[in-house]
Amino acid sequence: MPFSQHYTILFLREHPEWAERAAAFFAPHWNDPIDEFRADIAHCTAFPNDLPQYYIVVQEDRIIGGIGVCVNDDHDRPDLTPNICDLWIEPEFRGKGIAGQLLSTAEKDMLNRGIHTLYLVTEHTSFYERYGWSFVANVSWKYADRTHSRMYKKE
Repeated sequence: MPFSQHYTILFLREHPEWAERAAAFFAPHWNDPIDEFRADIAHCTAFPNDLPQYYIVVQEDRIIGGIGVCVNDDHDRPDLTPNICDLWIEPEFRGKGIAGQLLSTAEKDMLNRGIHTLYLVTEHTSFYERYGWSFVANVSWKYADRTHSRMYKKE
């Protein structure tokens, strides 16, 4: 889905040829093993109606951003699902509205699947409000190296 003359958003379930590059893009930004992203993206492409789902932004032959939708983004509130996860824009491309476009793409895709409420966990305090997200509660991470973060929702 092109949204400017310079960038294109791809649904990984429709573009499995980008799977390995997408896993390599996401893993270092989130300090997670690349095999976890490989498995999630493989599931996304093999089972396009399931979660997780991943979307990437490409400029020519380079991934410059991405986002996912997963069941639970490693927090202690399994009732708050599904979750936006792994949103990342390369620093030199920030401030151009790309994150907002990715959020909107994921939201619309989930709405088309009948999912009307999404959640996300973040340590940011004002970024997501600009896109219509509202604070729900503080949540705890499942990992000891992280303490609390903010849970937001979008209906």
